[in-house]
Amino acid sequence: VDPPAGLAEAVHTQTEGNPLFVTEVVRLLVQEGGLTQESGARDTWTVRIPEGVREVIGRRLNRLSQRCNETLTIASVIGREFELRQLTPLVEDMSEDRLLEVLEEALGARVIEELPQAVGRYQFTHALIQETLSEELTLTRRVRLHARIAETLEELYGDNAEAHAAELAHHFSQAEAVLGSEKLVRYSLVAGERSLAAFAWEEAMEHMQRGLVAKGSSLTGAEAAKDPVEAAFLFGLGRGQAATAERHLRGNAVTTMRRAFDYYAEAAQVEQAVAVAEFPMYGASGQHTGRTQLLSRALELVPSDSHAEGRLLSRYGLELGRVESDYEGAQGAFHRALLIAQREGDAVLEARTVANSAHVDFFHLRFQDCLRNSLRAIELGRLTDDLYTQQSGHLDAARASTSLGELAVAKEHAASLLTMAEKLGDHVGLDLALRINEYIWLLEGAFQTARGFSDRALAASPRTSPLLLERALMEYEEGDFSQGEVYAERLIGALSLTPTSTGIESASVAMLIPWSARITGERSRFDEAEAAAKTVLSTPSANPIFVQAARTGLALLAVVRDDVPAAQEQYSALENASGALVGVIPLTTDRILAVLSHTIGNLDHAAAHFEDALAFCRKAGFRPELAWTCCDYADTLLQRGAPGDREKAMSLLDESLAISSELGMRPLMERVLSRRDILKA
Repeated sequence: VDPPAGLAEAVHTQTEGNPLFVTEVVRLLVQEGGLTQESGARDTWTVRIPEGVREVIGRRLNRLSQRCNETLTIASVIGREFELRQLTPLVEDMSEDRLLEVLEEALGARVIEELPQAVGRYQFTHALIQETLSEELTLTRRVRLHARIAETLEELYGDNAEAHAAELAHHFSQAEAVLGSEKLVRYSLVAGERSLAAFAWEEAMEHMQRGLVAKGSSLTGAEAAKDPVEAAFLFGLGRGQAATAERHLRGNAVTTMRRAFDYYAEAAQVEQAVAVAEFPMYGASGQHTGRTQLLSRALELVPSDSHAEGRLLSRYGLELGRVESDYEGAQGAFHRALLIAQREGDAVLEARTVANSAHVDFFHLRFQDCLRNSLRAIELGRLTDDLYTQQSGHLDAARASTSLGELAVAKEHAASLLTMAEKLGDHVGLDLALRINEYIWLLEGAFQTARGFSDRALAASPRTSPLLLERALMEYEEGDFSQGEVYAERLIGALSLTPTSTGIESASVAMLIPWSARITGERSRFDEAEAAAKTVLSTPSANPIFVQAARTGLALLAVVRDDVPAAQEQYSALENASGALVGVIPLTTDRILAVLSHTIGNLDHAAAHFEDALAFCRKAGFRPELAWTCCDYADTLLQRGAPGDREKAMSLLDESLAISSELGMRPLMERVLSRRDILKA
């Protein structure tokens, strides 16, 4: 069994790689049926300590004196790491000298170890030793000990207590039954805000959720916060949700944010309401989450032409262009935001507005505008030290450069984007960075490198449609049809989870099914592809990039079905889109126009489009697409049969065979060889 990443991480976290502990944990998982292919789909994993491991640890602890074990038990409740100054007031009837002797005994037995460069600071040599000692306490004893530790540490830290908020929140949480929830709430909020500032998103969400539960608040409801503290928790939780996974942007994050916003709006706390409404959230293109309405409501709270209005307009323009597909409205909002930013001397607002404008340009197929604005955003982001603006700029610069066939430029931006996303710990940003890197290497034909990025991205976001689409295409290109079908099934399943999608999910399904049919010959599910495409085309607010992708899917269907009227319809819709890639698939618009012209029967037009496609692919270095273009062009020349067509077709087939053989594109190799045999015959 290939273990899920989450399970492997849980085992490593608990065992720290100790071979004996790993063996015992895996043996227990097997016995309990927890290590099967069917057990892989989980969001979280927990691993119990096997009895064999407890016995091994117990034998080590039994060699120590009773006083040493009692002291270590108290230390285990403090945590994996503990300090002498923390332990001293908690151990009764023992001088500091005697306590040091007891700790020396534990050090000698290698149950604990001193931390380097930290006098009086220790840690248990293994997390399982700490856990075993802690679990020997009764629940009542453990809760009361946490209460003593919480109060002792709070007094010890004094005015610096908030710097230890996470530690204090943990102990006050464990002692809530004894001490109540007041200090638990206080320290959870401080710890959550500190985690957000350090980009520790999961930790932040844990603190915010714990605080909300302690206040008796719902984690999943839609009602407004009841007080400013609850609103602060909701705002913090929403920020964590927005940064950790794209799925949060399709419901949870916006819903959570709205609950905080509703309180601030009703309480006339305008500054806080604006902060909630303008908080950046990426990755929900084409998804109607209600964020546009939230921004619209926030704009009603602020004075016209104010600095706050400029900040909101910058975000509002992004939502108008990205979700509502209102390009003109978006440009109007960006223009007003830039005027305010320049008047106020707010370089950060100017940078983010330019970055937002680049994002909208990309989704409206304005790749040159997108590239110009994204480069400007990177420059402004560096001047203001705004990492998020730089990240956004590199993303759109990579995407626009790729679409325009500037692969070397795209690689540089994609590498910078990945470095920045890893530094920020932004899961959505990392997901996008891995995606664009995979896409670029796929276009070049470096399938092994692309697969490495794909594996990393899918481990974190297993239901992301572009990843599933590109991975399925990669498997089909290399001839592993069964594995390609696995990813195709997952892609179609992802669409079923968002049946109202007018964006990437529907567009991906619309394209993959007919694309794979040209490789495999499998003609099932054409109705599903057609339905997915029509879902996009029937939605007035669908972004142009998804409309183009949906029409490309219908174009491929027309070609595979040899449906001349449908081919004529899609040719008319796509004929002005030449000179670039289709926005979300490694396919040139010129080749689409060429195969449509071939299907219609206009072979001269097809040849002209193929020439454009060849020039574009050769300049860009899109080798798999070049190989397919050569093969498809040869088919057109052979059917046309003009003087010189046969010789040129053979030359194109030779070029296609050389590329496909080098890259391991087995289905295309077989296709080319069959045509060469016909020509020779």
